[in-house]
Amino acid sequence: MKPYAENRKARHEYELLETFEGGLVLTGAEVKSIREGGARLDGAFVKPLGDHLALIGAHIRPYSKMADREGYDPERTRTVLVSKKELRQIRAKIQQKGLTLVPVSFYPVARRIKVSFALARGKKAHDKRESLKERDIMRQARREEE
Repeated sequence: MKPYAENRKARHEYELLETFEGGLVLTGAEVKSIREGGARLDGAFVKPLGDHLALIGAHIRPYSKMADREGYDPERTRTVLVSKKELRQIRAKIQQKGLTLVPVSFYPVARRIKVSFALARGKKAHDKRESLKERDIMRQARREEE
C-alpha cells in the first residue's frame, strides 16, 4: 500500500518513538483530493482536544473538479478517530516533557484513508548531523556491495 502523502521531514526533525493509526473525518472532496496527491503534512501535528484527537496544520488542497471552492479552508482542523482506550494511552504518554504527536503519512486501508502518527521527541542539531552521517555510511556500503 503506497502512501498518498508522507511527512518526510518528520524522520529528520524528530526521533519517532511509537506509531499509531487513526481514521480521519473528511469531506468527499477532500478524499478525492488526497487520492489525487493533493495533501501535505509538512509542519502538521496531532493534538488532544477534548474527547478526541485533532490533526492541525495539514494542507489538503481543493479538489480540482470541485465547483464551489469558496469557503473551503485547506488547513482546517480535522478530527482523528481512535478508540477511547488508545486516546487515554496517548494522553498519558504525551504528558512527558518534550514529547509530541507528529503525522507521518496518509494511506489507504480498504476504501478509507488513515493517518499514521507517531509519538516523537525533537532532535537536536548534532543528532540530525549524526543521522545524516549514518545514512551516508549505509548508502556507501550498499554501493560497494553492488
